Amino acid sequence: MAGKPRGEQHIGLLNGFAAYGMWGLVPLFWPLLKPAGAAEILAHRMAWSLVVVSAVLLVMRRWAWAGELLRQPRKLGLVTVASAVITVNWGVYIWAVNSGHVVEASLGYFINPLVTIAMGVLLLKERLRPVQWAAVGVGLAAVVVLTIGYGRPPWISLCLAFSFATYGLAKKKVNLGGIESLAAETAIQFLPAVAYLLWLGSRGDATFGTEGAGHAALLAATGVVTAIPLVCFGAAAIRVPLSTLGLLQYLAPVFQFLLGIFYFHEAMPAERWAGFALVWVALSLLTFDALRTARRGALALRESARAGVTSEVAAPAVPERA
Repeated sequence: MAGKPRGEQHIGLLNGFAAYGMWGLVPLFWPLLKPAGAAEILAHRMAWSLVVVSAVLLVMRRWAWAGELLRQPRKLGLVTVASAVITVNWGVYIWAVNSGHVVEASLGYFINPLVTIAMGVLLLKERLRPVQWAAVGVGLAAVVVLTIGYGRPPWISLCLAFSFATYGLAKKKVNLGGIESLAAETAIQFLPAVAYLLWLGSRGDATFGTEGAGHAALLAATGVVTAIPLVCFGAAAIRVPLSTLGLLQYLAPVFQFLLGIFYFHEAMPAERWAGFALVWVALSLLTFDALRTARRGALALRESARAGVTSEVAAPAVPERA
């Protein structure tokens, strides 16, 4: 990444801000789709996302991966798992926003890095550094405080965090590009989504086509709302360091949190502020540790390169063979 021209890095940063900014502002979109219920919105999102992503791939002429995926049952199984958990994640998030739980939904994405680390320890047997252990401990304390504050565990937050962490783990194993991965996942979602929408229409409960052209257009736009941030994220990922992306990821829950308080006017009693404060302390520890580790890695790489150059200069010349 260090070799990227400054203009390329600037474009990458702009795309990163655009991606996480759109993800952070998406709570403004879902209420526009009422009177459609969360399940109908989810089904439209799954169906229209495939249409939009297929159009993008058609323009880019990137289809070779599909045949390779179909010949690898293990990868196809992981894509199915990813498709299932992101369906849960999308559904819970849409329901949470349209039911007045935007702040609790934002908490899910604040604690997601902590859940990802915990899953790495439990499932992948990864070893944590002391600062990471401290962050996980503070995160657990935050969940306890929030449980007391809400009078129940923050189920929405935990569901969003665990589903997205599982999704990330599955995607890491599949190792497909963002657009290709979304195409494969929504291809699996497509038939169940369309079947549900047809069933809903047969009962007379569908809002698509009964609430006017504007409402139908908004439901169709769920595919665009899903795909565009992902395209921007892909453009950012190849241009800026991962450490920068790791910092940018907090933009989305910050925007969601602020929207929940100042736009949707959700209640934030003192105990919830305390819980969120603990989460932010945990994330600060993780960020500090990640930046320190990245800096040490960069220094080690620089020293290694310098040592390599020195050894080349000092080494005697070897004549070429004829």
